[in-house]
Amino acid sequence: MEHGAPYVDILGITFNLSNVLMITIAAIIVILIAVISTRKLAMKPTGMQNFMEWVMDFVKGIIKNNMDWKTGGNFHLLGLTLLLFIFVSNMLGLPFAIVVDHDLWWKSPTADPVVTLTLSVMVIVLSHYYGIRARGIQEYGRDFFRPVGFMFPFKIIEELANSLSLGLRLYGNLYAGEVLIALLVKLAAVGAVGAIGGFIPLMVWQGFSIFVGALQAFIFTMLTMVYISHKVSSDH
Repeated sequence: MEHGAPYVDILGITFNLSNVLMITIAAIIVILIAVISTRKLAMKPTGMQNFMEWVMDFVKGIIKNNMDWKTGGNFHLLGLTLLLFIFVSNMLGLPFAIVVDHDLWWKSPTADPVVTLTLSVMVIVLSHYYGIRARGIQEYGRDFFRPVGFMFPFKIIEELANSLSLGLRLYGNLYAGEVLIALLVKLAAVGAVGAIGGFIPLMVWQGFSIFVGALQAFIFTMLTMVYISHKVSSDH
């Protein structure tokens, strides 16, 4: 992985332009999928509408496994957006990578810890927000001191650990996959023997990476709903 990242400083803040570009592309693709899927709605869905309804039912199943639908229905759109955005982001760096002047521009944005940890912090913050809105700040705050008061520091550590594990799990799987793909590409480029020895494993790993990308999108969405259910339900 002999490359850097295109950084730029704006008002003293450093931005990774590759992350900005790839996050924007992933968001545009998700918006296009939503628009195309709902452009011509029909009673008997076909094509993209059928796909989108399947995804919506899939996310609904995730939510219903963690909380009652009366409460969980409020988070259906959040779960759907996370699942699609993370899956698309995971897939972007799979077919190829683009390096310009030793800077990597085209990659999976979720192969960067800054992106995945930002997503995980967003999820944890949202879970607290929904918990306070659903139960009130006083009742919600008491959970940090239950069953006994000295549990408060451990509850704070738990929240930090949840943020780190949620983000680093996604990053680690995607980054490791892209590193292995890069190594196989280099092997395939070294003569005829390397092409034979690298091409077949590369194709196999590409297929497996699709499965890993889909699985990680599912795990991230599922854990998001688990965290939210713990915050909005008084029996957790």
